[in-house]
Amino acid sequence: MGSFDSPFVVLAVSLVAQWLAVYAGDLFRQKVRPLREEERTDLDLVRTASLTLLGLIIGFSFAMAVTRYDQRKNLEEAEANAIGTEYVRADILPAADAAKLRDLLRSYLDQRIAFYVTRDADQVARINAETTRLQAELWSTVLHALTPRQTAVEALVVSGMNDVLNSQGYTQAAWWNRIPVAAWGLMGLIAISCNLLFGYGERRRSALALVLPLIISIAFFLIADIDSPRAGVIRVLPQNLIALSQTMTPR
Repeated sequence: MGSFDSPFVVLAVSLVAQWLAVYAGDLFRQKVRPLREEERTDLDLVRTASLTLLGLIIGFSFAMAVTRYDQRKNLEEAEANAIGTEYVRADILPAADAAKLRDLLRSYLDQRIAFYVTRDADQVARINAETTRLQAELWSTVLHALTPRQTAVEALVVSGMNDVLNSQGYTQAAWWNRIPVAAWGLMGLIAISCNLLFGYGERRRSALALVLPLIISIAFFLIADIDSPRAGVIRVLPQNLIALSQTMTPR
């Protein structure tokens, strides 16, 4: 996502771009084509419609970001439940295999918590690699513990491990599910157009013209912050995973 991974970059870029748009609109009115008084009613109508459209698009984008944020929170809870359930079901296996599975699940849980809290891209790559290795080892441990004729009770362990692995995949997919770049571009173009019209429609240059770009930029910042899983102020904290780690103590 590039710059959209940093809400502060979105705030700075959108604020500067919109301030320049207001200035350009004001300069066009003064130097190129002055606005005639009989045209002002039509301009006000177009400007009001444009700002209404921008408000609707911002509201729609905000709803998209909040939906994705809630999805990431719900999947973190589901992942904690899946790991905790499999940890309990390890008792079904023989003692040696059960002890090994619990140790692997504790290590796996540590990696999942680290996935949520880290901000460094290189660290994320290492976490993902270690997670993949642990997943393979967890699955191998479960298969090794099965009897030649798998019983219904043993099937619970297999099903639980399948839930553990699937929950990680769902979480990763949710973190990749972001507001499209094209949507950001179109929203930015509409915002710049609105500020051009705003600057062009000014009767005289005023510091109040800078208020609209500031308000819109703050709205963009909030959307980008909620939509960015790893950057910004508003983040999904692995509260359920951390609480689970405190109960998964070695026996």
